Amino acid sequence: MRNAYGVESVRAAEREVMAREPEGALMRRAAAGLAAECAQLLGKVYGSRIALLVGSGDNGGDALYAGARLAGRGAGVTAVLLAPERTHAGGLAALRAAGGTVVDGSEDRAEGVVARARLVVDGIVGIGGRGGLRERAARLVAAVAGDALVVAVDLPSGIDADTGEVRGEAVRADVTVTFGAYKPGLLIDPGRAYAGAVRLVDIGLEPAAGERVLEALQYADVAGLLPRPSGESDKYRRGVVGVVAGSARYPGAAVLCVAGALRGGAGAVRYVGPAADAVIARFPETLVSAGPPSKAGRVQAWVVGPGLGDDGERLRDVVAADVPVLIDADGLRLAGEREVRARRAPTLLTPHAGEAAALLGVSREEVESARLSAVRELAGRYGATVLLKGSTTLVASEEGPVRVNPTGTPWLATAGSGDVLSGLAGSLLAAGLDARDAGAVGAYLHGLAARHASSGGPVAAQDVADAILAAWRDVRRAD
Repeated sequence: MRNAYGVESVRAAEREVMAREPEGALMRRAAAGLAAECAQLLGKVYGSRIALLVGSGDNGGDALYAGARLAGRGAGVTAVLLAPERTHAGGLAALRAAGGTVVDGSEDRAEGVVARARLVVDGIVGIGGRGGLRERAARLVAAVAGDALVVAVDLPSGIDADTGEVRGEAVRADVTVTFGAYKPGLLIDPGRAYAGAVRLVDIGLEPAAGERVLEALQYADVAGLLPRPSGESDKYRRGVVGVVAGSARYPGAAVLCVAGALRGGAGAVRYVGPAADAVIARFPETLVSAGPPSKAGRVQAWVVGPGLGDDGERLRDVVAADVPVLIDADGLRLAGEREVRARRAPTLLTPHAGEAAALLGVSREEVESARLSAVRELAGRYGATVLLKGSTTLVASEEGPVRVNPTGTPWLATAGSGDVLSGLAGSLLAAGLDARDAGAVGAYLHGLAARHASSGGPVAAQDVADAILAAWRDVRRAD
């Protein structure tokens, strides 16, 4: 599991380490890790031009000590000071002693220093920074050459460490070297898009486990959650997922939802709706019923909403069921907040940003710029688990850390891919996973399947469904 902690938790862990170790030990440890990553990126350190963008805090100190190490290996290192009178004194002395040079960031020649650098280290603002870059810092960042490497210290300057929000100009890094623990802003868009590749350097911090804000499943975690039939299993013991999807206008939504459900580990898929002929033609193993859902037969979980149109009657029948229910697409529009909160069995809502915006009564842009707060608010309002789809897929319940999905590809932004995900996650619900695990594992497999299907090019939703088995096998190899 990859865990991310908020600024206050990280600061508290730092204070604990600094109280028992010699002064400056933590910073030097961080600088050593930073310098090693920079050296690896450069390949050849000797003779390389490096510019350090140095702010007033410890973030700048980390950059200066790392610069001193690189200067000691023969790099030409120049520190561009944005607050000369408040620069970290020990780091500055170490850089000068190693042969590094210094320029005031307010001088005209500072932009030239940055423009000529092969590698630029962003030590402007640390994890406590708020808001975008100041004007002078933004001008220096804009001077970075297009082929230069940019390494951010702990977090790209201008990114909110706790949320990933970007309020103004920010540094776009090729690599972010973060210390001690991941920060939420490195794992959630839009901040994640600015961070580039994230490298974690262990500096001995031990944030309190109960204070983690985000967690990202890894292969081994997902492998441990996948349903596994036993020798005594039959299709009913493995779980039956019911699918209420599709309409005369959108029969394909039913087909794609069933496609995902058949690959999610449940023993059988029961379809209820007007697209039965299309479903059976594509997947003859599906159990079909004319409905209503409550009369269709035994199920362990329901999926309702994809392509449903305005069929509120079928939606209400499913919401009244005393089994886990996944609500997606049209179902989100038709399901009332009060009805969802009144449910006794678990509920998993799976909106994209536009649907989440409609449920919250805000603009889509607000949801996309503040994804963490949006998914938390939805989970609280509806008393449900919420899977917020998008560039960063998040899964939140009313309690506990939010899960962030590390798999996927931008090619997943294609018609019908969400229907496949709904079927897949609903099948995992029926197989016995709780709503939080079903949402997180479903998103992980869905994103991994898209990578398998894409290979760097466009994919269709059916391609993603067809690749779920390959993703499943890929994950199981980690077990």
